[in-house]
Formats: sequence, structure tokens, C-alpha cells
Amino acid sequence: MSPTRAVFRNVDFERPLVTVDVVIFSVIDEQLCVLLVRRPDDEGEPFPGRWALPGGFVDVQQDASLLACAQRKLLAKTGVASPYLEQLGSWGDARRDPRGWSSTHAYFALVPQPARQAAGSTPTEWLPCDQALRRRLAFDHNTLLAAAIERLRSKVEYTSLPAFLLPEPFTLPQLQRVYEVVLGRVLDKSAFRKRMLDANYLEEAGPLTGDQGRPAMGYRLREREHATVFPRSFKSGE
Repeated sequence: MSPTRAVFRNVDFERPLVTVDVVIFSVIDEQLCVLLVRRPDDEGEPFPGRWALPGGFVDVQQDASLLACAQRKLLAKTGVASPYLEQLGSWGDARRDPRGWSSTHAYFALVPQPARQAAGSTPTEWLPCDQALRRRLAFDHNTLLAAAIERLRSKVEYTSLPAFLLPEPFTLPQLQRVYEVVLGRVLDKSAFRKRMLDANYLEEAGPLTGDQGRPAMGYRLREREHATVFPRSFKSGE
């Protein structure tokens, strides 16, 4: 029988709950921040009133894939349609959600400092990551957040990821400062400049007024589909 004409019997077993959660990072006031949402206080809701990462159930009518679901959730919470978005991993067991056996597929996103809060009835808050980790988040979201921070900081050592946290165009000093915020340490200015320009992932966008009021060259990414990988990490030599 042709695969297009095959008839499949109904699946006769209980199915797990399937969700997508998104760890949305931005740099605000020179701090690495994450977007949290407050869960509803309605009776019967798990973790009522607790802060959580944005996310929700996969909608089989709208979401053709897990990535599509993550993009939909991201757009709804930030108003940003196409930031850097990367799959973080999957978590699942019989205890993470009191409603039943649950699995979640987590992503992390990098967005420039938000100019506005997306419209919606759900309360949201941008919070520095260290403060967010000290909160008792809903479900296993403390674990997801910690994993996302670790992934981001490890990849920043050898990639161009921080450039996705800046609005374009930006100057090299602004880019260096974002690297330093995420890594939590100071980088050598001349070595940083050489590494960024040698990687050939930036293109000139004309002069800008720099942070000190002096003219500086502005840059933008040549393409936004993926991060550039450097030949060596910052740890191996600034």
C-alpha cells in the first residue's frame, strides 16, 4: 500500500504533555537579563502566581514544528519576530508538572534591549539572571535557566553570539562591553578589536557617535542565520 494511502490504527496509550519553553536573554543596564512571566492565579493552575519562563503547550493547529512553537511564543512575549534562537535541550519526567507526565523542549533566544513590552494580559518582567536564579520559578525552570546561562557563557568564549544582543548598527566598544557583561570579566581592547575584524563577520555601516561622544565606525552583521565561530576561545588568549 502506498504510504500516502496507508491507514493507521489509533494510538492506544496515554500521551505526555508537550510544551516549549524559551529562555529570552537581553542586556539591560549592563546586566544580562532574562524575561519572566507570572503564571495565572486561577484555581487548578499549577504553581499559581509563580514566575516562570515564557512558553506553553504545542498547538498542533498552529505549530508545524517545535521551532515554530518557540518562534510563536517569542513573538507573543517580546514582539520580536526573528532574533537568534537556538535549541537548548529537552527535559521530561512524571514529576515536573502536577497535571501529568510532561516533557518540555527548551530554546534560548538573544534579543536587543527591548524598546517596548509586547501587548498582553500576562505580567512580565526583565530580571538580572543572578536574581532570577534566586527565585523559586515554576516547574523546573530554575534548571532550564541555569542550563541556558551556562550554554550561553560557554559559547560566547568562541563565537559572535553577543552581537545578537545589540541593536544595529553598533560600535566595537559597545560590542566589547556586551561580551564583558556576559562573560563577567574585562577583555583586552586591542586583542578584542583584532579578533572581531579578523573574523570577517561584520560589515561597516558608517560612522556613529560613540559612547564618549567621539565618532566611531558602526557595524552590522553580514548575516543573521547563525553565529560565527572563532578559531580559538577567549580563554586560550584574549
